[in-house]
Amino acid sequence: MYKILVCDPISSKAIDLLRAHGFHIDFVKSPPPNVLSNIISEYDVIIVRSATKVTEQVIENAKKLKIIARAGAGLDNIAVEYALQREIKVINAPEALTIAVAEHTFALMLMLLRKEYEACKSLKDKKLWLKKQFLGEELYGKTLGIIGLGAIGGEVAKRALAFGMDVMGYRRTNLIKTAQRLGIRPAKNLSELLSSSDIITLHVPLTKETYHMIGWREISLMKKGVYIINTSRGAVIDGRSLLHALNVGHVAGAALDVFEHEPPKESWEWKLILHPRVIATPHIGSMTREAQEKAGLIVARKIISEFG
Repeated sequence: MYKILVCDPISSKAIDLLRAHGFHIDFVKSPPPNVLSNIISEYDVIIVRSATKVTEQVIENAKKLKIIARAGAGLDNIAVEYALQREIKVINAPEALTIAVAEHTFALMLMLLRKEYEACKSLKDKKLWLKKQFLGEELYGKTLGIIGLGAIGGEVAKRALAFGMDVMGYRRTNLIKTAQRLGIRPAKNLSELLSSSDIITLHVPLTKETYHMIGWREISLMKKGVYIINTSRGAVIDGRSLLHALNVGHVAGAALDVFEHEPPKESWEWKLILHPRVIATPHIGSMTREAQEKAGLIVARKIISEFG
């Protein structure tokens, strides 16, 4: 009987499916790497989400491990290259989260431009009827720059077109064909997208190449009064530069679902979160019942198929 260690919550339907196929399942809640290193040796599969870090040390101690499964999209909490060197398969389920993250991107965009959060809070705080204070902006006619045109970026593009936005996209490979398929304008380069967009939204994985890909130099290329949305990974933006840009008024507002540290721990991160022109949510882009159930079932089926 193959043994699976589940470290972060996944769908009960996924657990039932794995058990029905004869897997033994144990649970431990988001163990830190030193704890995980001490218990991983007896397991054939480990299932994680974003909270659990599967480091090189964990993998070094994983004598029987055949699969590391991420019930989600990104793999930045897993030492993927080292796992592959040890001939351990790494699987995930990015397709499960596409709609949820795309919808959350628009929720943040609307909250930011229409001042929805501030308006709601003022009324719940029983303040005066501050209607005129919450004059916002429409999405219609705005130029939306999408950095990253994978599954999520593509779904954002479709929804942006339905809002009547002028949509420009950028990706490093296969840009022209992707843009044509989506019916949007391809940016000649990242600089053109940054300088042309009223709103910029990021949908890229966190890699060595994308780490702090938006820093002060890139922000300085943007229009004064630009809005920035990030539902990908916190570290693709240099948060200190974004905070400075907000303070000096170059960036009109930002909506962030992801942060360099989760939960945030640096003083500058909290200054960014508490900034009056920032909408912040605790990495809930994929937190829908539908997405979580799909993510669990997808990785469960992939695990079952690997063991034949």
